[in-house]
Amino acid sequence: MMRRPFEGITVVSLEQAVAAPYCSSRLAQAGARVIKVERPEGDFARGYDRAVHGHASYFLWLNTGKESIALDLKQADDLALMKRMIAKADVFIQNLAPGAVERLGIGSEALRAQHPRLITLDISGYGREGERANLKAYDFLVQGESGLLAVSGPPQAYGRIGVSLCDIGAGMYALSAVQQALFLRERTGQGASLHVSLFSGAFDWMAVPLLHQIYSDRAPARVGLKHPSIAPYGGFECADGEILLISVQNNREFARLCEQVLGDASLAQDPRFKENADRVKHRDALDALIGQRFATRSRHEMEDALQRADIAFGGINSVEAVAKHAQARYWKMPLGEAQIDMMAPPFDADWQSGSFDPAPSIDQHGEAIRREFAQSL
Repeated sequence: MMRRPFEGITVVSLEQAVAAPYCSSRLAQAGARVIKVERPEGDFARGYDRAVHGHASYFLWLNTGKESIALDLKQADDLALMKRMIAKADVFIQNLAPGAVERLGIGSEALRAQHPRLITLDISGYGREGERANLKAYDFLVQGESGLLAVSGPPQAYGRIGVSLCDIGAGMYALSAVQQALFLRERTGQGASLHVSLFSGAFDWMAVPLLHQIYSDRAPARVGLKHPSIAPYGGFECADGEILLISVQNNREFARLCEQVLGDASLAQDPRFKENADRVKHRDALDALIGQRFATRSRHEMEDALQRADIAFGGINSVEAVAKHAQARYWKMPLGEAQIDMMAPPFDADWQSGSFDPAPSIDQHGEAIRREFAQSL
């Protein structure tokens, strides 16, 4: 196997929950040494669930390949050890409550002054400035604050997005920022101070609804499976009760849908449906025509027809079905004496091993790390 991109890079991560562990786990998978600093009782994500042979699914997913040391940073000796670890690190990551690391004397400003090559990364709920900067924030709260819930789901009621989207997004943006900072350091010899928030990531994703609101004074409404500005786009029930999703992006595709799937080529020239804007305006009538056709065929039959017409489609799969999906990829991951299937990374690369290293137990590497970073006599 090729050398991995971040071999030789040491990351000290004072982390908990999802966002920071997501970032550091991807650095570990790329070869970095990641020292995970936990409270004496451990990262509280260890207790989120007991879904995988008594272990938390969140923790196993986000902590593969790391070393764990448990420190009580209110104790002078443990804080001194933490500072010695940071002094030898390339990257320091933290996502504690606002102000916590500053009170300990290991805030990014102080660390960067002491260690010019160090890259510091602070992950917060709302960023460094503004009236909410000092508030604690969790994924669900930011889903609401950022407007994501206002544009998602059916019009009747709000519903939480079913995965920790804002946490994951912050972790992904943080990873990108660290990678850029490491590349810049190779060219300049200087580290960097990085700041990522859950809100800023979600705010970036909200660009289209926000631009609609700011410049047309009309934000897209919640429309369930439909799209506020594209038609036909949505879910249609087939004869066997299965719902099939379709997405038509241009007039050429719509003409093929009409002729080859709906069996009526003249619909493409109907003034109500000729252009996308017309189709959106007359969406209810168009959806009714499409729905009538889908209701006469099974999902399998409709998939065949859509594929022949080169129309994009997809099903609404249960989690059970996705676990067995033809495109699902898993790597093996050790868990005690057993091995579990963990979702493979979403990209292929020559340096990948095809399996995961295990996630650590609490303070599994504490003794060895304490010896390594012991105070010099």
